Amino acid sequence: MTSKGAGTAFVRKNYRLSTELEKPKVTGIVNSKLLNAYLHRVFPSADGSLPAAAYRKPLTFQNLQEHLDRLLAEDSGSDDSGDQIVDGRLGPPTVVLDHTSGFEGLLLVDDDLLGVIGHSNFGSIRATTCVFKGKWIYEVLISSQGLMQIGWCTLNCRFNQEEGVGDTPDSYAYDGNRVRKWNVTTTNYGKSWAAGDIVTCLINLDEGTIAFCLNGASLGTAFDDITRGAGMAYFPAISLSFKESVAFNFGSRPLRYPVESYRPLQDPPYADLVKAHKLLGYLKNVIRFGMDVAEGKLVEKDISTWQLQGEPTVLIALAHIFNHFAPLMCKVYLVEDVLMNFLLSILEQGGAVEAHPLIQQLLDLMWLLMEEYEVHECLKQLLMSLLRAYRFSPIVPDLGLQIHYLRLTIAVLKHEKSRKYLLNNVLFDVLRSVVFFYIKSPLRVEEAGLQELIPTTWWPNRFTKEGKESKEVKEESAEERLRRRAYERGCQRLKKRIEVVEELQVQILKLLLNNKDRGGGEASRYIFLNKFRKFLQENASNRGNLTVLCPPEYMVCFLHRLILALRFYWDGHKAKTPAALNSEEAYVPPQLFYNGKVDYFDLQRLGGLLSHLKKTLKDDLAAKANILIDPAELQAVTMDDLDEDEESAVSMMQSQRPTAALAVGGALARPSWLSSPTLGRANRFLSTAAVSLMNPRRPLGSLEKIKVRTLSVEQRTEDDIEGSHGNEGLLLGRPPEEPENPVTENSLLEILDGIVMMYNLSVHQQLGKMVGVSDDVNEYAMALKDTEEKISRCPKRRSDIHEELLKSQKVFSEKLNHLSRRLAWINVTIYSKEKMQDIYWLLRVCIRTIEHGDRTGSLFAFMPEFYLSVAMNSYSALKNYFSPVNSMDELPGYEETLTRLAAILAKHFADSRIVGTDIRDSLMQALASYVCYPHSLRAVERIPEEQRISMMKNLLAPYEQRPWAQTNWILVRLWRGCGFGYRYTRLPHLLKTKPEDANLPSLQKPCPSILLQRHMADLLRSDRNLAPSFLNSVLNQLNWAFSEFIGMIQEIQQAAERLERNFVDSRQLKVCATCFDLSVSLLRVLEMTVTLASEIFLDWSRPSSELLLRRLAQLLNQVLNRVTAERNLFDRVVNLRLPGLESVDHYPILVAVTGILVRLLVATDIQGAERATAVLLADPCFQLRSIQYLLGHAEPSVLAAAPSSADKRHFSLHNYTDYISPEELAKVDQMLNHLNEESKQAAAATLPTSEEDLCPICYAHPISAVFRPCTHKSCKACINQHLMNNKDCFFCKATITGVDDFTKPASS
Repeated sequence: MTSKGAGTAFVRKNYRLSTELEKPKVTGIVNSKLLNAYLHRVFPSADGSLPAAAYRKPLTFQNLQEHLDRLLAEDSGSDDSGDQIVDGRLGPPTVVLDHTSGFEGLLLVDDDLLGVIGHSNFGSIRATTCVFKGKWIYEVLISSQGLMQIGWCTLNCRFNQEEGVGDTPDSYAYDGNRVRKWNVTTTNYGKSWAAGDIVTCLINLDEGTIAFCLNGASLGTAFDDITRGAGMAYFPAISLSFKESVAFNFGSRPLRYPVESYRPLQDPPYADLVKAHKLLGYLKNVIRFGMDVAEGKLVEKDISTWQLQGEPTVLIALAHIFNHFAPLMCKVYLVEDVLMNFLLSILEQGGAVEAHPLIQQLLDLMWLLMEEYEVHECLKQLLMSLLRAYRFSPIVPDLGLQIHYLRLTIAVLKHEKSRKYLLNNVLFDVLRSVVFFYIKSPLRVEEAGLQELIPTTWWPNRFTKEGKESKEVKEESAEERLRRRAYERGCQRLKKRIEVVEELQVQILKLLLNNKDRGGGEASRYIFLNKFRKFLQENASNRGNLTVLCPPEYMVCFLHRLILALRFYWDGHKAKTPAALNSEEAYVPPQLFYNGKVDYFDLQRLGGLLSHLKKTLKDDLAAKANILIDPAELQAVTMDDLDEDEESAVSMMQSQRPTAALAVGGALARPSWLSSPTLGRANRFLSTAAVSLMNPRRPLGSLEKIKVRTLSVEQRTEDDIEGSHGNEGLLLGRPPEEPENPVTENSLLEILDGIVMMYNLSVHQQLGKMVGVSDDVNEYAMALKDTEEKISRCPKRRSDIHEELLKSQKVFSEKLNHLSRRLAWINVTIYSKEKMQDIYWLLRVCIRTIEHGDRTGSLFAFMPEFYLSVAMNSYSALKNYFSPVNSMDELPGYEETLTRLAAILAKHFADSRIVGTDIRDSLMQALASYVCYPHSLRAVERIPEEQRISMMKNLLAPYEQRPWAQTNWILVRLWRGCGFGYRYTRLPHLLKTKPEDANLPSLQKPCPSILLQRHMADLLRSDRNLAPSFLNSVLNQLNWAFSEFIGMIQEIQQAAERLERNFVDSRQLKVCATCFDLSVSLLRVLEMTVTLASEIFLDWSRPSSELLLRRLAQLLNQVLNRVTAERNLFDRVVNLRLPGLESVDHYPILVAVTGILVRLLVATDIQGAERATAVLLADPCFQLRSIQYLLGHAEPSVLAAAPSSADKRHFSLHNYTDYISPEELAKVDQMLNHLNEESKQAAAATLPTSEEDLCPICYAHPISAVFRPCTHKSCKACINQHLMNNKDCFFCKATITGVDDFTKPASS
């Protein structure tokens, strides 16, 4: 192909024409007669006729320029009214938003002054041009569907943070968020809008009316008889709340939905339009007509197969056309109206994109015959127009519009030179190309044609009143089955249509990931990789800056398309390289995390900060991975620890260097996500509050501390990534545990790493959010079912009630019809089986990556935390979000994956290499949730025995040294179902209330693990130090939790008894309920320990056994006395039934205490029972009345005082026969009889003791121990308990070195 220099020279050179017919094949130059006919056919006059003069003076290349100038000048002069004053309009001809004086509040405005983002409560802004006569129109592209008021205002309107457009006289607005119109007062109007809609604003100042359209459909006249007359001129204006964003089109681009007789505020470039259309016609003629030199005549060609074959005649004709056409193609209006529509028309003939090579030929022509800056600008505007068209096209049943624009995008990106330019400079830097991978969800199902696509609706009807899925699957009626099947067929039809769009989106990514197009520089994949990393950095580092963040709904679609494209190339590489892994076995090798080749920005590592790890693990890096840390780098790394002032000074110094300035500029001057047109950067910050905040070249946000990192992604080459000649690229520093064979191409590993990071940034959050539609369907289905039951029970005489119920039934049915169709769309685009498999694949990638990282020993600390987070969250998503539509059980290797994840949770929740508090808590919570469900609990039981025992040992570590509530909860779940009266899913008194979320782990049916209980018993029995330290910590925490609970209910009771009206703080109630729940769960762990290994308390040959038993008896007596005293504090607070204290009741705490007592006193050997009885009765707090209370034996004095009308039933375990078995009740009776007898005997045998001989600490037992060296005295129980936590004397604070038995001398 000819170089560009030669291409442009054709215009200026004179060519010698041959007159001999037999020479053309040799020279390529045609005779003058044929040339004349050809040029007249390509460049015809306006009426299409050939003037006689043309034959007298043949058209040649010498006079072609003059002929072309004359043709282009014919119609263009008269229509060019761009700079003329237009009647009815005041202001500059180029209409933009008034960013100098016409705004109120805080706003971010794009560089083109057409896009705006709200940055305060209710900011307002108007345009620079107003109208006072005639009919006018402008369009607003809605980018977010929140609170906005769009319309018209006059110069006199004064807005503030509370009042905007439509809230003052002479301002009029439409609000699609609340579906209302505003002019001081408000009434219902129009339809609700959604992101991706276009609102058309019309004003007719001849008749005094204002109207609006939504996506081209008229919403009717909103206001008539608006104020007109002298001094009344209307500006386009908008008020919008925080984070909301739109873009205006006043006429700088073709209107998407023009309205006849209405004129855009900004005139189109009429003269340029005429010229561009003429030139396009000439270009089409060049493509359509060719010359048969041998026959000496013109021939018509097939336009689709045209190719530029280097014919000089054709090339010179094209050069003349492009000489005029190129400057026009830099203007956005002309690119969208002329070029884009022409390219779309080429593809309209159908068939694959490859079947239309003409677009590739035209792009070749543009690069050949246009200046480089012109091609760049033209391609940029073309992609912007395509993106805008794709994003703001309405959803139609066949998604035809979206498919149309994606096909053209593919055709453009197939051109290698264009693709690389766009990747390098446009796709991620100016545009938000991720929009191309998004399929928006229709808010109005009627307009999207879902009623025709899914004519029959259906929804699950298997829910109980508590909102849980009914386990008794009712037989589906024949009618229901038919409806369900029809609905499923409709969903399949929808799925097929959406899959067409998704396949096109994946094709775009496959083009961007091409690594074989090395012609003219770096392959596309490596450009994409660097831009992709920068995109991730923005989203990871700017969590608070919404203008930079990619919206999560876009991220979800991008993630799925990228996974498909990645796996396509991964498996393609495997086919060529048998030693590599296939994508089913994909993982990220651990060396990526520590060799510094991949930038993880400032994301937290498992072992803490990277700077700290490099210092502490530099020897391990040298030994295991052969990586030496440069001391100078360590010095540089410590700059992270500088304080803010020094840091900002350093960044200012750096920004003066050219490369650093580029990096910082790139990070700051990014395009705005929220700004609708997705062109221009949201970097003009407008503020009426403070002039000092004006910062015209930077967006507002936490971007001040962006650091220029030593490893710049922009500077990496293909060799740096893939490696060459012994250089391992990204895989530098392979540890000995890793296989030598490469996993796959290194570039694909980095993309995989980025996909995992994307899931962590916002995809998981979005997956959880979209489940809300399914929840709404369930709620409405329950409401409809309830209403139908009421209709069937309604008496015939109450026709009024019957009528209201029928109305409710109709409303619920209509809502369900709408929601079920919307749910079908969401299930296909977000929760389909294929999407589930993507997330499952990602889970397995994370599991394999963690397993490989774990094998590297201490280097595991370098792994970013998000790998563990994604492993836990993706499993949670598969279980909780996808389950209504698809079952996890059907996934291949599901059981094995569950077991491997269980092994990771069991091993790493107490891993000393993991230091982050948040990630440790997340691991603990994931394990706690894991043991609540039978299938995942069985997975924990399937992990190797050594790992199970290690996990149980970590769970039994003393509670004081770590967060203990979650580990206690795990132990309780392993026990639930085995304890005394502990087979309930929900507490008896809460059964009639509906749970907030029936899927909560705490509301799952009991599924105890006998295997893990056995491990726990073995550990407690075999390790003589473990049991005392663990139980001492449990008793300490029980003492604290129950004391806190009692203190709080005293405060609550006092507040409730005050005469004046007062409210108890809901947070205090929540903390109070939490302390109660903790007390119950700690008691259950004690019950579990007593049951599994009672010898820890009853075998007094073990050190600390007697002490632990005394402490246990003391705490049990305290709990019983507080809870069972008649008409006491606990009783009164329970009877208040305060919201927030629902779980506080007699049953849970008393059955837990009873379980412990029964095990110690009844279900044990005689010697053990005697010891337990003696210790219990010896405790000064013991009251037999508390034990009698359990079976409803109230004190006689209380019974006498009670009113005859039983205002409340006494608590008794006999009332809970559904929860407590007859055998358990018999044991309680046996225990009560036993204690009755023993307490009588103990009372008879007790000798009075002098007060001087009692322990001065507890006053319950005689003095029996003397301390060394200070000789102070107490009973053994008090000093032993004290020494478990403290070594100082009670009295003198001297350090106790030993304790001796004390016997009172006989003489005294």
